[in-house]
Amino acid sequence: MARAFFRLLVYVFIFYLVYLVIRIFRAATKPRNTPPPQVQGVMVKDEICNTYVPKEAALREVFKGEEHFFCSEECRHKFHEKLRAR
Repeated sequence: MARAFFRLLVYVFIFYLVYLVIRIFRAATKPRNTPPPQVQGVMVKDEICNTYVPKEAALREVFKGEEHFFCSEECRHKFHEKLRAR
């Protein structure tokens, strides 16, 4: 009886050691929390929804010699509707 109990304790201890090794290994391979990359460059304002987007990612429209920037195709479409209504 004492032998069986001792054997059980040894198995539990070995299982615990294996658990710790796996946990340490997973923590070492888990990606670190890194901040999102900062946007570099000029930000432009979408005239329709008043959001700012990076100039290189914005949709660009030239109308009567003026540049207009949009965050999405939907805002560009609203801009054209607004011009037609005039």
